[in-house]
Amino acid sequence: MIIHLIIKLMVKDKQNSSGFNKMVEIIKLLRGPGGCPWDQEQTSASLRNGFIQECYEVLDAIDVVNHSNLAEELGDVLLHIIFQALIAEDSGHFTIEDVLVGAKQKLLNRHPHIFGDAKAENTWEVERQWEKIKLKEKKGTGKSILDGIPKTMPALSRSQGIQLRASRTGFDWDDVNGILDKINEEIQELKDANGRDEKEEELGDIFFTLVRLAGWIGVDAESATRLANEKFYKRFKYIEDFCQENNISLSDLPMPEKEKLWQEAKNKIVDSSR
Repeated sequence: MIIHLIIKLMVKDKQNSSGFNKMVEIIKLLRGPGGCPWDQEQTSASLRNGFIQECYEVLDAIDVVNHSNLAEELGDVLLHIIFQALIAEDSGHFTIEDVLVGAKQKLLNRHPHIFGDAKAENTWEVERQWEKIKLKEKKGTGKSILDGIPKTMPALSRSQGIQLRASRTGFDWDDVNGILDKINEEIQELKDANGRDEKEEELGDIFFTLVRLAGWIGVDAESATRLANEKFYKRFKYIEDFCQENNISLSDLPMPEKEKLWQEAKNKIVDSSR
């Protein structure tokens, strides 16, 4: 049976030289009669967590500027996309061609300054035009311009997406100083808050406003937080390694000594994730 599959795949390779189409045919063979039991049993839902993990692995490769890993991880994401489309095709919902046609049409519709008569001289004009097109598409549907940003996204990323769409309609501060003033206002409200629930709400408002500040200064909030996490990890690991090498209990090390080692780590460790 394996030899049969290999021969069948070789025939397909000769018929079509496209790497994309080859991948489609490989997955079809794996899911077809005589294929792989694991691939045959997969559903859209069963692949969900794996797909999320692959997306995060792409982000990791981008953060550390590892181009070979990025190529590999993008391939894994593409595999998942094709896999999902073929599962839908087997169920009669849509085909991989439907996915490609839909994506192509969206690109054409949302770039009228390239494929039509509209004008857009810079990125800001392109983004404003993009939002106007999406508003027009949603007109009469009862949907919000904020719809379509998945609730399952990381909170910082979703917050930035929501605020970016709102800002493109003109719903925003006039300048960055207004955001800084709002942050100070929210911090004071947190200080004045009573009870856990009220403090949680006010802290959320601080996070939300900080995310908008990130947008104003051209920073991706999720990426900035990942960088901060990694920086903390490396510096804390430096302290752990020192304690292990010197047979010292980290928890017993006085805080002034921890702070001294932290400062050493800041001076010695170069952040390679930038």
